[in-house]
Amino acid sequence: MSVFVGKDTRLIVQGLTGRQATFHTKIAMEYGTNVVAGVSPGHSGETVMGIPVFDTVADAKNATGANASVIYVPARFAADSIMEAIESDLDIVVCITEHIPVLDMVKVRAFMKAHPKTRLLGPNCPGILTVGEARLGLLPTYIHKKGHVGVISRSGTLTYEATYQLTLAGIGQTTAVGLGGDPVKGMDFIEALTAFNEDDDTYAIIMIGEIGGTAEEEAAEWIKANMKKPVIGFISGRQAPPGKRMGHAGAIISGGKGTADDKIKALCAAGIEVADTVAHIGETAVRVLKKAGIYEKCHTAE
Repeated sequence: MSVFVGKDTRLIVQGLTGRQATFHTKIAMEYGTNVVAGVSPGHSGETVMGIPVFDTVADAKNATGANASVIYVPARFAADSIMEAIESDLDIVVCITEHIPVLDMVKVRAFMKAHPKTRLLGPNCPGILTVGEARLGLLPTYIHKKGHVGVISRSGTLTYEATYQLTLAGIGQTTAVGLGGDPVKGMDFIEALTAFNEDDDTYAIIMIGEIGGTAEEEAAEWIKANMKKPVIGFISGRQAPPGKRMGHAGAIISGGKGTADDKIKALCAAGIEVADTVAHIGETAVRVLKKAGIYEKCHTAE
């Protein structure tokens, strides 16, 4: 099984004629992702790597039956691109673009209320990868291994690090989901946790958070009330002084809330074992899986 994307994903690449989009689309296709169309206004009728290009998402969907989109366009065009994809009622839209103005994303969030079918992942995120099936975004393919652990993270780099540590430990993954670190975005921890909780092929979840906001505390409450599977946690930014931004626009402590200590306490109160440092994520996962009696099911020899 897969979470959000998989073998049935028929992908549109918005901004396909751009350099970054072409680079990452080539990797996605080599990985087996079913890329059926590109969208780049003014380029209708062209092809890129054999992929037909259309002027609009609606045209691309109507011609190809696409059900997903990944967006690689400059920040000034990104909000319009997101809303265009949402208006076409795709199943999932993944926006990689960073530096989108907060007000633009506020408008996107308001627009989404009239189109509840579509899930939005991002912006400013590394995307999503279901192992051996589909890659939407930037996640390196070679660090992944097929298995039974889901990964959710606000940080792109830490998504890669946690996944690679699992792979080195012989622990494969179902899907890795990079939520992104902007303060106004689409999918949150609870939405991703719900999907993994309902996925029969996922036996445990890695959840990586960071300072700023209250998403991790809210997720901890949801986990305590609903989660049927072990969750391993990590919170980055323990050394951040109050009021300082640490990398992401959303990673800022304000009003006495959003500290690493607050988040770790909330996770621990929900029964989640939290890795002490980023270097301990893999070994913490192994320990939790053994404690839960599912290590043998999750471990696969090379």
